[in-house]
Amino acid sequence: MKTAKLGLTMTPSDDRRQSPVLRVALVSPDEALAALITARRGLTDAEAAKRLQQVGPNRFPKPQGPTLGRRLIEQLIHFFALMLWIAAGLAFVGGLPELGIAIIVVILVNGAFSFIQEYRTERTVRSLSALLPERAVVRREGRKLNIPAGELVPGDIVLLSEGERISADARVVRSSELKVDMSTLTGESMSVARLSEPLTDEPADLMEAPNLVFAGTFVTSGSGLVVVAATGGATRLGTISRLTGEVVRRPTPLRLQMNQAVRIIAVLAVSFGAVFFGVSTSLGMTTRDGFLFAVGVIVALVPEGLLPTLSLSLAMSATRMAKRGALVRRLESVETLGSTNIICTDKTGTITTNQMTVSDLVLPGRRYTTTGAGYDPAGVILNADGQPVDGDDKSDVQLFLRIAALCGDARVEERDGRWQCSGDPTEGALLVAAIKGGLERDTQEQATPRVREFPFESNRQRMSTIHLLPSGRHEVLTKGSPESILSLCQRVMVNGNASQLGDNEKRDVLSAADSLAIKGLRVLAFARQETDGIPNTAAEAETEMEFLGLVGMADPVRPEVPVAIARCQRAGIKVIMVTGDHPATAMSVAKQAGLPAHTVMIGSELPDSDDAVGELLTTHDVVIARLAPEQKLRIARALQARGAVVAMTGDGVNDAPALRQADIGVAMGKSGTDVAREAADLVLLDDNFTHIVEAVEEGRAAFDNIKRFLTYHLTDNVAELAPFAVWALSAGRIPLMISVLQVLALDIGTDLLPALALGAERPEPGVMERPPRSKGARLLDRRVLGRAFGFLGPVEATASMALLPIGAALFFGWPESPLPTSGSDLAVLSTMVFSAIVMMQIANAFECRSNPASLFSIGPFSNRLLVGAVAIEALVLLMFVYLPPVQRVLGHNPLGFPQWALVLFTPLILLGAEEARKAVVRARARP
Repeated sequence: MKTAKLGLTMTPSDDRRQSPVLRVALVSPDEALAALITARRGLTDAEAAKRLQQVGPNRFPKPQGPTLGRRLIEQLIHFFALMLWIAAGLAFVGGLPELGIAIIVVILVNGAFSFIQEYRTERTVRSLSALLPERAVVRREGRKLNIPAGELVPGDIVLLSEGERISADARVVRSSELKVDMSTLTGESMSVARLSEPLTDEPADLMEAPNLVFAGTFVTSGSGLVVVAATGGATRLGTISRLTGEVVRRPTPLRLQMNQAVRIIAVLAVSFGAVFFGVSTSLGMTTRDGFLFAVGVIVALVPEGLLPTLSLSLAMSATRMAKRGALVRRLESVETLGSTNIICTDKTGTITTNQMTVSDLVLPGRRYTTTGAGYDPAGVILNADGQPVDGDDKSDVQLFLRIAALCGDARVEERDGRWQCSGDPTEGALLVAAIKGGLERDTQEQATPRVREFPFESNRQRMSTIHLLPSGRHEVLTKGSPESILSLCQRVMVNGNASQLGDNEKRDVLSAADSLAIKGLRVLAFARQETDGIPNTAAEAETEMEFLGLVGMADPVRPEVPVAIARCQRAGIKVIMVTGDHPATAMSVAKQAGLPAHTVMIGSELPDSDDAVGELLTTHDVVIARLAPEQKLRIARALQARGAVVAMTGDGVNDAPALRQADIGVAMGKSGTDVAREAADLVLLDDNFTHIVEAVEEGRAAFDNIKRFLTYHLTDNVAELAPFAVWALSAGRIPLMISVLQVLALDIGTDLLPALALGAERPEPGVMERPPRSKGARLLDRRVLGRAFGFLGPVEATASMALLPIGAALFFGWPESPLPTSGSDLAVLSTMVFSAIVMMQIANAFECRSNPASLFSIGPFSNRLLVGAVAIEALVLLMFVYLPPVQRVLGHNPLGFPQWALVLFTPLILLGAEEARKAVVRARARP
């Protein structure tokens, strides 16, 4: 096996032959019992206790995530938080303990918020259905016992019956029509028969061994006796869990981008601080005062409000996604979704419903289709013209569907708002088809009660039930493979009349069966006959029958999936189907889902080179079937090596390693397993594939919104820096118009809510019509830096600082009198500058909503959250200006109407300047 490239510890083929599970599969049931040192009567209690002590409890290991304490610490020491810790330390060193404490509070509150948000999500995930059964029925010393599943040991004899989930890997000792749903491990929705005969050859994959059952799967019909061969971590499920745990998560694109942005901000802040320290001391300022000034500059340039704004914005996006049915487990995954350019999707339960559905009925000379999907009985039978069947047509269809209703034991019922099948999924699908045709099983059974049954047998390939008719005669109803049914029939029912079934008619039936199989459908044939007495054997019952028709069924594509895939294609996102299912079925489903699939390839046929795998998947339209977990993981890594941002969907245990490796792992909430949900970043609560596309749209909007509030915050930083620069360059002759505490009040007290509202901006029209952004796209690109530092920031800084000479001239007699340097006069001017920055930030918030479109073209008040946020910001400003305790801390003085008139003119300057700049940009962009 090619394991070196994967960096995984896999079992070599030579060692696999020593696997106790494979070893017992290759021998007879009695030899298997001997190999496991047990017997059909089971282990003794003493021996079971001894083995439990030796091998440990039957606990299925799950990937171990970080502890709660570690998760909280991670929220407090990531790169941005470290920058704030340094800023707080500088504040304490510089003699500004109030500022240091305030910054630490920001770090702690933000860390606690992010931790609580993710912890709540984890609790939601963990509250979903568990994978393991709590109890198991075993035989020990000849006694039938119901024990905790965790106490199972190798050699235990387990009794399986319909509806039970299997607790360990085991060898079938006796099978009574035992069928098992293995979709959690293989991805295939069809139940498979389990037999007791030994294997003649070693299988390529243990999943294909018909005499083995595996932990995490469940019995759909029949019963059986099995001997446990492996428990806990030694099971197939344990191997997959271990494989999942070996995968190391990659940093999200947002984390990489934020780290890069923080480095740029940190370099700028420290550089400006160092430059102004040198300038201020060279102009006569003492070293201490120069250091304090440098600290102020650094703090002014660090957007303390950016961290909580980012966390709150992502949380709001996550909340919106949760309302639409997509649960985000890690906040940074919101933005990663917007970077996604490849979605590798499973088939069963993701593209399809994971519920068998009858789609086609073929009666001699006539074809019908059904509406609806899954086990929900809502739907009707349609004729070739697309109209509901009626009259004689309906009578013939109901005669045909009586077999669907009566020849089976499955039940369908609605539980917790979802229709589910108890029993064999195939029989459940047939029962639903009968209900759509107007037949209720209970009514039919009352009229024609079952008196005998001949269960399905693999050698016969059919099942029959015998019913008592009101006339006193008996009716044999049979379903099975077309070939086996045709061999029994001498007549064919055409339009209610029986006629001879000749070779031509048989060829027509087989041709119709082939046409259904080509569509990826499973095909069954129905036949009947009447007898005077009750047949004693299947051979006696299944003879000289009347052929009624064919039924085609499949696990249908979810109706919303083709539309979702079309949206992905328009958005430049490549969708690749990767499944463990049969190649023909996978190709059929891919075409129904709208995937441009031209080739189907099985996992073992993948190229040896990871580079070749990545090239194959990115340059060709291919479906990958019969895929093992290791191969699915390899595909994720091969695509990532080519620079792709990969979303991987899945619902089974077998999907967990790839879900964890992918940039975005997407698990199913209803039909998915616990292990898959634990490994995923996004959980689709109602298993709706459409929500992935909606989540991508939210992710793209999240990236745009982060750039919006980055521009908003950085503009403010320039305006905050200007008073320090003027003060330093004038060697203190021009007073410092805002203090460091005022800077913090601007960053946290007034800027936070509008920035958060910008983070909640709805996706722009056409956001899903553009290609995914390149992996090298930066948050702090030239447009953001140029707009904030090159235009908006200088406009805001100039307009706010202009209030110093204007206010001094109008209210304090400057230039005849010197500029105020202390007292209430300076407090008034400082308050005016502070208030002007706040008011221009209000205008800036609206302008940051669009670029280069005019604010007035998108509707100034269409973002209601922003309208509310700026209203609150205005109230907070009034509190800062007029509330005495806050006044004293910030050094403010109440303003009168003349001062407010000047202040309120400044946002008009910024609005006019930015609208003019946007107009110039639009004009240049015109051809």
